[in-house]
Amino acid sequence: MKILALTTTLILCQCFGAAAQQQQPGSMYQGQMDRLDGNGSKTVDRSEYETFMGTAFGSLDKNKDGSLQSDETVQILTVEQFTLTDADHNGRISRSEFMQRVMADFATADHDRNGNLQ
Repeated sequence: MKILALTTTLILCQCFGAAAQQQQPGSMYQGQMDRLDGNGSKTVDRSEYETFMGTAFGSLDKNKDGSLQSDETVQILTVEQFTLTDADHNGRISRSEFMQRVMADFATADHDRNGNLQ
């Protein structure tokens, strides 16, 4: 299964206006990296990623009820990803569930365990 965090980030960056370019699956292109790299370090650290994903959650929550229903995530999550993220299986993804999933996936994607994605 693809890493949810990177897949979601790639799609969210495109939704938030990053220019589409050719890329390898699971990799970030420079426009995406620039969008997430708030401090200009040429890497995306855990804090930057967490901030971006928190903002993304707020943008995805169209009805502003504090959770994501499947119709709000259909463009970025497969049914399988939605089900995995919905830890309490109530048909909604809470902010906490969303952040736990994407930050766990960040940790998985941080292969050298230095707290940064490149």
